[in-house]
Amino acid sequence: MDIALCEAQAAADRGEVPVGAVIVNPEGTVVAQAGNRTREWNDPTAHAEIVAIRAACADAKVERLVGHDLYVTLEPCPMCAAAISNARIARLYYGASDPKSGGVAMGARVFARPQCHHAPEVYDGIGEAASAALLKAFFASKR
Repeated sequence: MDIALCEAQAAADRGEVPVGAVIVNPEGTVVAQAGNRTREWNDPTAHAEIVAIRAACADAKVERLVGHDLYVTLEPCPMCAAAISNARIARLYYGASDPKSGGVAMGARVFARPQCHHAPEVYDGIGEAASAALLKAFFASKR
């Protein structure tokens, strides 16, 4: 989660919402890391999770990341939760909850839907205080 927090800080430094993600393969090696890039790339799908999933899949030359873990600083939105499911991520670890836009424990609860073909194991609250502090500081600076 420390790497994800560094990616979130780098995203904030670029003017992006500070969310960072890291993907670890079954051997425990980091295979991708990313921060949000929606503004930089003019791409509404360039959330940290999506960018990291794309990089990990491209690197491994596969469309599924079976057995991989994803660490992300904020509860994934519904779009990212669906991508996590489609990528067959084994375990999801996230920091801060997202009552407004979350798609895992809040809101859409993508993994609980009968249309969801794969639900990862979910562990929340990992690095929650640091993740929430980054987000609060970022949005306070915008007001």
